[in-house]
Amino acid sequence: MQIIFGFLAAVTGIYSLLIFLRIILSWFRSIAYGKPVEILEKITDPYIDFWRRIFTFRIGFLDFSVVAAILSLSLLQGIFTMLASSQRIYLGQILASILVSVWSLISFIAVFCIVVIILRAVAYFTRRSMYGPFWSIVDSIYQPLSYRINRILFKNRIINFVNAMMISLIVLAVIVIGGRFCVNLLANLLYRLPL
Repeated sequence: MQIIFGFLAAVTGIYSLLIFLRIILSWFRSIAYGKPVEILEKITDPYIDFWRRIFTFRIGFLDFSVVAAILSLSLLQGIFTMLASSQRIYLGQILASILVSVWSLISFIAVFCIVVIILRAVAYFTRRSMYGPFWSIVDSIYQPLSYRINRILFKNRIINFVNAMMISLIVLAVIVIGGRFCVNLLANLLYRLPL
């Protein structure tokens, strides 16, 4: 059984690398790659499209469902590796791994949004020209995010731009820091459960 799970862990790792390569190549659509990339697309696109159907999470131009696809493969590879290296596996270990993987996705998105808000704040306070294509991408991520956060906190009250930006930044920072603490605590408790 250890050999089978070791093989499955290796295959899952290779498939993760193929998906990562596919994502990188999709950033350069203007280049004609030929037959090898067509084969890569046929191998990886069904899995990526599956995740886009179940986990449609877009912020502006960015599609985070691909991050969920990669993290689920990483989780699966971790479980296969645990099964290959251990004689016994406990449900608590699997639940802890799932919890940590889900938190990795959430914290990645939250930290990314923090970076976007910081970029927007720096541009605002330094009075940079914010009318280029880069800033429209930043705004397409920042504006819906800030609107949702402030709508949850303040209902129908209108908050000025600077306050909305700072409140969004604080809320996301609290989510990242508090979430990390809670997830680590819960994962340690789950890992020790003899289920």
